[in-house]
Amino acid sequence: MKEWKEKFLSYLQAIKNGSVHTLRNYGLDLADFQKFAEVADIKSVDKRMIRGYLAHLNQKQATKRTILRRLSALRSFFKYLLKEGAISQNPLEEIDAPKLEKTIPAPLTREEIDRLFQQPDTQTYLGFRDRAIIELFYSSGLRISELVGLNRTDFDVENLTLRVKGKGKKERVIPITKNASAWINSYLQHPERVLDSDLHQAEKNHEAIFLNKWGERLTVRSVDRNFKLYLKQSGLAAKATPHTIRHTIATHWLENGMDLKTIQTLLGHSSLATTTIYTQVSAKLKKVVYDKAHPLVKGKDLAVPKREETHEDENLI
Repeated sequence: MKEWKEKFLSYLQAIKNGSVHTLRNYGLDLADFQKFAEVADIKSVDKRMIRGYLAHLNQKQATKRTILRRLSALRSFFKYLLKEGAISQNPLEEIDAPKLEKTIPAPLTREEIDRLFQQPDTQTYLGFRDRAIIELFYSSGLRISELVGLNRTDFDVENLTLRVKGKGKKERVIPITKNASAWINSYLQHPERVLDSDLHQAEKNHEAIFLNKWGERLTVRSVDRNFKLYLKQSGLAAKATPHTIRHTIATHWLENGMDLKTIQTLLGHSSLATTTIYTQVSAKLKKVVYDKAHPLVKGKDLAVPKREETHEDENLI
């Protein structure tokens, strides 16, 4: 099984253009099953063993999300094995996945976003970097992995656009605001970027836009850690994560009249169904859509005709 697992991960990397993050997660999920199954021959894995593994995860009180991810990794793995002729039947064909309750992300208000903007100390080089990152997040709705992957050549300061590499290494070009562009440009030209100090080292990676304190490309983990600090300082830690900003700008776009198809393109969603979740987030949007769509309302209040009271009305009080 170990040999086939390595072949599968190589296949994901070479043929499916899987990211380092994806390959690591698949490797961990398959390793967990391998530890449970303790089988050398992949052909000995059957439906009973898969069901036993799911029961094992439940006994360990694994979350539904974790179980779904492990099950998804196994489905992809055994589908690959079937394609390669390593097995004659997929043991996951009749295995049902647990249903995951859909959670609607709660967006931040504009006032909360402004509060978050004020947290980084822009008098320092690293604080200036973090403010530029927050500005870009709110301007574009990028994923953290997309942001840390940005290179200088992806930034078009004149046309206010970024070339972004999304999931599956799919590229898209997105617009950014003048404000976000100015912050990025100022960060790239910051005099301390090329200097060593007690707090950070000079630029070593000359391609990446965002650098860590060692002068190398910033990582997802570092951005996540920094944002948790800023969210805590701004009093938003209980209701927000770095990914919340992506949900927030999408909701704000929608409330200001942007159509779902455009938002889908900007966010890099492969399915419009993923984007439509934002219509459930905004109560304001629901009212606007209702008023525009209802044939009797159409954005106008209807006058309710008055009538004279009769003795029959007294029985209704």
